[in-house]
Amino acid sequence: MKTPFLVALCLVLLCACAVPGKRPALKEGVPGPGLFERVAATAAARPDELARALERSLEYVRTRPLQEKPFGEDGPGATWADLAATLEHLLCALPRLDSDPGLLARDFSWHEVRPEPLMTGYYEPELAGSLVPDPRYPVPLFGLPDSLHSVNLGRFHPRWEGQTLTYRVEDGKIQPFFTRQEIDTAGALNATETPVAWTRDLADVYFLQVQGSGRLRLPDGTVRHVLYAGKNGHEYVSLGKVMIERGLIPKEEMSMQRIRAYLREHPEQVRELLNSNPSYVFFRLADAGPLGAMGRTLTPMVSVATDSAFLPLGSILAVEADLPRRDGTAEPAAFLGLAQDRGGAIKGSRLDLFCGAGEEAEFLAGHLQARSRVFLLLKKQDSSCRP
Repeated sequence: MKTPFLVALCLVLLCACAVPGKRPALKEGVPGPGLFERVAATAAARPDELARALERSLEYVRTRPLQEKPFGEDGPGATWADLAATLEHLLCALPRLDSDPGLLARDFSWHEVRPEPLMTGYYEPELAGSLVPDPRYPVPLFGLPDSLHSVNLGRFHPRWEGQTLTYRVEDGKIQPFFTRQEIDTAGALNATETPVAWTRDLADVYFLQVQGSGRLRLPDGTVRHVLYAGKNGHEYVSLGKVMIERGLIPKEEMSMQRIRAYLREHPEQVRELLNSNPSYVFFRLADAGPLGAMGRTLTPMVSVATDSAFLPLGSILAVEADLPRRDGTAEPAAFLGLAQDRGGAIKGSRLDLFCGAGEEAEFLAGHLQARSRVFLLLKKQDSSCRP
């Protein structure tokens, strides 16, 4: 019976010392010449796919409290209802974008994200694995443990709204949940949890956790989707940053592929390096995916993970960025992105673009590290659309 008191006490001690970071800003303005046309051309090249993605966002937004303002006090005064109207309007106008790109300027207000966001990428990796124990697949994929608990801190004080505490209970006292080192090296879950699957390589599981979802190819050739189920509550630490700081990989050479190559060449360092990131992701199996934070399927090169405290799920974004090519050059790109996911490392104005599955998606996700120009689009009050 002591646990609720101890939980409340720990919540107070944990949050009293929290220092809020400086929030990024949205500044209404007009983008540079040609951006309307470039964004419209990209959208017109795949209208059916973009329409389905817009419909998924609209389904989600319609479930929200429509009169609430998801951008917060220092953001645009738009409500969830305004976001729904923006999505509906773009869906209606989508067939006319190719012939009339100027409607993006006439019908929508553009709010530039400041400072310029860092755009990274993620993708859907594929792992070989098994749903039953098999000596060929010694590494477990854990589901969400029964011993993992979480509580919404906003229930205790308004200033903690949106913050969550993740913990376990041991001998009637709350403790931080197990770290990566405690799970993977010390076997903290081995006696109490049955994995949802097993796979071959610890580093592959690590990168699956970084991406948040993936595909599991079973011995008979069938594929199951591996989806995000939760995390252990510890702060994410970038393995790439750790390796740069230790002088293992030069900053200018850093990429996911470079990290993978180093781990293959230095197997004796794998566990210690991976354990430098205490954050740990748990999974569930599904027949469809990948799913974003909305609980809906993600669309390659459209779905974007954002900090939903700044750019809420359902936001429409116009993005201008240079995408890396295999020859070392970059390709200028302009497209509509939809905020449909979130991630533990995605804070402030940073964006994470879902690149899809396969080799090209893996390359792009592993090398995309670019400053981008990003605008939030909101429907103007006096604009209307006729299908």
